[in-house]
Amino acid sequence: MSSPSAKDRVYAAAEKISAERPPTVSRVREGAAVSNADATRYLKEWRDEQATSGSQIAATPQEITEQATRLAGTVWAQAAALAEATHEALEAKWGQEKKDKDLELAELVADLDRITAEKDQTISELTSRLAAADAEVETAVNAAAVATSAETLAREETVGLKIRLATAEAKETTLQQAHNDLLRRITPHDSDSNH
Repeated sequence: MSSPSAKDRVYAAAEKISAERPPTVSRVREGAAVSNADATRYLKEWRDEQATSGSQIAATPQEITEQATRLAGTVWAQAAALAEATHEALEAKWGQEKKDKDLELAELVADLDRITAEKDQTISELTSRLAAADAEVETAVNAAAVATSAETLAREETVGLKIRLATAEAKETTLQQAHNDLLRRITPHDSDSNH
C-alpha cells in the first residue's frame, strides 16, 4: 500500500480541524506533516472546493417550500403567543415585585422617620439632663467655694480667738501676778508684825 499523497493528507487534516475550529496553514501543516508550500497550496484548493460545493444546492420543490412556509407561520404564531404570555407574566411579576419593593421602601422610610424622631427626642432629653447636671455641678462648685470661704473665715476667727485668749491669759497671769504682788505689799508679813 502506498502512503497517502500530500494533497490527501492536507484534505484529511483540513476536514478534521474544521470540525473544531477554522483550519489554518500552520495547523494543517502540523496535522498533515507536509511542507509549508504544500499546506498553503492544497488548503487553498480544499477551501475552493468547499465553497463551490456549498453553492451547488438543488432547487427545493414548491410543495416543500409551501409546507415550510406554513410550518414557519405556525411556529412564528406560537412563538409570538408564547412570547406575549411570557411578557405579560413577567410584567405582572415585575409589577408585583415593584409594589412589594415600594411597600418595603415605605416601611423603611417610616422606620427611618421613627428612629430619627426617637434619636432627636433622646438627644433633647440628654441635652436637658446635661444642662441640669451642669447646673448642679455649678451649684456644688459655688457651695464648695462658699464652704471654703466659711472655713477660711472660721479658721481666721479661730486664730484671732486663740490670740485673744492667749492675750487674755497673759493679762490674767499678769494681773494675778500684780494682784499677788499687791497683796504681798499690803499684807504685813509675820516678821513685820513682830517688830
